[in-house]
Amino acid sequence: MQFTINRNLFIENLNNAMRAISSRATIPILSGIKLVLTNDNLLLTGSDTDISIEIKIPVSDDLQVISTGSIVLPARFFSEIIKKLPGKDFSFEVKESFQTRIISENSEFTINGLDANNYPRLPEISDESSFTISGKTFREIINETQFAVATQESRLVLTGVHFTFNPNMIKAVATDSHRLSERTISLDNGPQKETDLIIPGKSLQELSRIIGETDPQVRICPGDNQVLFEIGNILFYSRLLEGSYPDTDRLLPKDSSTSVEFELSELSSALDRASLVTHAGRNNVVKLNLDVQNQTVKLSGESAEIGNVEEDVSFKNLEGENLEISFNPDYLRDALRASITDAVVMKFTQPLRPFTVTPNRDDVNFVQLITPVRTF
Repeated sequence: MQFTINRNLFIENLNNAMRAISSRATIPILSGIKLVLTNDNLLLTGSDTDISIEIKIPVSDDLQVISTGSIVLPARFFSEIIKKLPGKDFSFEVKESFQTRIISENSEFTINGLDANNYPRLPEISDESSFTISGKTFREIINETQFAVATQESRLVLTGVHFTFNPNMIKAVATDSHRLSERTISLDNGPQKETDLIIPGKSLQELSRIIGETDPQVRICPGDNQVLFEIGNILFYSRLLEGSYPDTDRLLPKDSSTSVEFELSELSSALDRASLVTHAGRNNVVKLNLDVQNQTVKLSGESAEIGNVEEDVSFKNLEGENLEISFNPDYLRDALRASITDAVVMKFTQPLRPFTVTPNRDDVNFVQLITPVRTF
């Protein structure tokens, strides 16, 4: 196996393949990156069994094939070598006993590789039920929900985002049982058959980074226990979580007793200031006091070790009944970061019942739910 390639092109693709490689690989060979060279392209594969990424670099002026073959190299070490090479291009040659020589200008490395035949095969997923959506839309819906997945694995199904696709829309829900984020976006050409997938939050985080700021088309191929995303020259495989996702629709309150509309920036800044104090204490809790009669909104927090904070927060509209409610400020800060409008509406029912955070526009179907904290 021997080829010459442009270093920057290789690094760009290598970085994406490395997203699937864990430093705590349960199977030793998975700490390596697999390279397969044919007369048409170079395939880079990384996997940690939960996520697998395969990237195809076609033969061009930047990639010249001398002889085909395959090898698995220690991923982190190999990546560091390539990044530190001096030249614009480098040559790569696998010799006897899987010894690999890498040459660029006056620098030469020889590293030991492994037989690629021992690398686990990627799953075969039929494209029979595949469909395509905008990368920008999919990345948006990931970023608006993924942060709310559970991090504890006591209820494994909650560590993923529950997606429902149908011909007209995509709906995504994430909850860790303390907060919930649900986003629905219209689709023009979704799958003809309704498709339900529970995708691990970790997989979605890496997928969002690969999609990036551009707007590539993303082809989604659902399988039995895996899903394949095709983005340009990248194939991204993720395992699916098994089990029934809870019926979260019943958790959303149908009506409210008090509602208040805030400018996003005003509320975010006030929360940041209150959190300076509450983060220093054992109980990270802020209190929101809504006085409808006097048209005031106060945000307060305290720490026995540090002191307290109280602030009048400006608002756009306040109506309903007086209410005082306590909650974790980090949950609301995350909700505001995910918001896509300049103002949000918070709706409350009772001091110990969950409250909602929604955009101030009826044409955006996005609701977030936060559970309050009992302070007495």
